[in-house]
Amino acid sequence: MSNFRLIDRDTGFLMPPSVDEWLPERHLARFVVEVIAGLDLRAMTGSYRGSGEASYHPEPLLGLLVYGYATGVFSSRMLERATHDSVAFRFIAANEHPDHDTIATFRRRFLKQIEALFVQVLVLAREMGVLKMGTVALDGTKIHANASRHSALSYEHAGKIETQLKAEVADLLAKAEAADQADVPDGMLIPEELARRNDRSRRSPRRARRSRRERRSVMRASRPARSPAASRPRRRWKGLVPPTRSI
Repeated sequence: MSNFRLIDRDTGFLMPPSVDEWLPERHLARFVVEVIAGLDLRAMTGSYRGSGEASYHPEPLLGLLVYGYATGVFSSRMLERATHDSVAFRFIAANEHPDHDTIATFRRRFLKQIEALFVQVLVLAREMGVLKMGTVALDGTKIHANASRHSALSYEHAGKIETQLKAEVADLLAKAEAADQADVPDGMLIPEELARRNDRSRRSPRRARRSRRERRSVMRASRPARSPAASRPRRRWKGLVPPTRSI
């Protein structure tokens, strides 16, 4: 007899879940959050009026961009969806879900600051011994120079690597803008009418049968009334001689 784990998507948690418990200790998302927490974001935070509806803090928004672009997620719509689908993005966004317009507007509004801060994150990661952050190489492998072991540690070589990282960040931000301009659906959403619970094929069999009976009742009620003669059942004389009328 087979022995499988129970599939249960309906039972709630006894205690509120924490995304911090679901993310591995050495995950890249944790590193991004910790590094950004130490950056100076006053140029961003100081530009908010502080009145009206509360805004998303620049810290998690910047984290979404840095982690997303470094791991190949450029579309603001995909970043928004990732805050629902991905534990790593949920962790960075502190379980909030900024919409794609908010994410795209933030990037365009603070483009220069984001570019400089992104480079700072990469430089700090390299100084801490990280050789690759997502898809971004931090070890200077793209620099074509005949450098010795001594010159690799020189200020000139470090400047070349920082120049390379600036070019990498500019390219990532350009890809993000192109992705938002294209705004091509990725096929991850179903039509709204199919998303309603009562219209989904995963309904219980009892409810599906009841729905079919209701539809048949509506169809019968909508049919035109038949005459008594037409509605009288016809006799079948299979194998018998039908009676004759007497004169």
